[in-house]
Amino acid sequence: MFNMTFFIVVLVVMFLASAIKILNEYERAVIFRLGRLIGVKGPGLIILIPLVDKLQKVSLRLVTLDVPPQDIITKDNVSVKVNAVVYFRVMLADKAIVEVENFLYATSQLAQTTLRSICGGAELDDLLSERDKLNMKLQVILDRQAGPWGIKVTNVEIKHIDLPDEMKRAMAKQAEAERERRAKVIHAEGEAQAAAKLAEAAEIMSNPVALQLRYLQTLTEVATENSSTTIFPLPMELIRPFMKLADKLGD
Repeated sequence: MFNMTFFIVVLVVMFLASAIKILNEYERAVIFRLGRLIGVKGPGLIILIPLVDKLQKVSLRLVTLDVPPQDIITKDNVSVKVNAVVYFRVMLADKAIVEVENFLYATSQLAQTTLRSICGGAELDDLLSERDKLNMKLQVILDRQAGPWGIKVTNVEIKHIDLPDEMKRAMAKQAEAERERRAKVIHAEGEAQAAAKLAEAAEIMSNPVALQLRYLQTLTEVATENSSTTIFPLPMELIRPFMKLADKLGD
């Protein structure tokens, strides 16, 4: 009697263990009954028919998929290696199970081929400077192609572009030449501005009164900076305007 009771208890426990499942908030259960899809259940407590129902769990959390480095020849025939990262989530659990055998592997392969196609159709300068546009283009294409699998691609980011050593040296020489060109342009602009200011000053100093005032200012500066005695000849051209002014005031 005791053995029979123990056997029944074991059967009940096994039945409940196979019939009752608890799913987390981010999980969904795709239920197949005798091989036929009957729906998606969860989260929380769900009850299955043992030996009849089959369950496959699907996570709805955001998945970060690392795309390994891909050998790519750009449109201008430069060989580079490019890797990326893809962010996606499952929106329809039943499609992710029914429409594709392994949606993680399928999305990875799709990301690799799309990355090679898009980057291979761009020139190296665009690949380096227009990365945001390429990311957006990759995201749109992946989202459209993975949509029938119930997958939403939210973002794609190109992480690293590995250039050949000779291309790195050529780009360094180009950057150095560009810096030298800018330095020469800035120097030439400074010379032009200085020449313009000198021409403006010469025009102002052509006035005799201004020339005399500048002469007196120079005398003051020299007397301040030097402790020795300095003798300057005083030309009559400097005194004559003051003499005329004194004559006018005397009249």
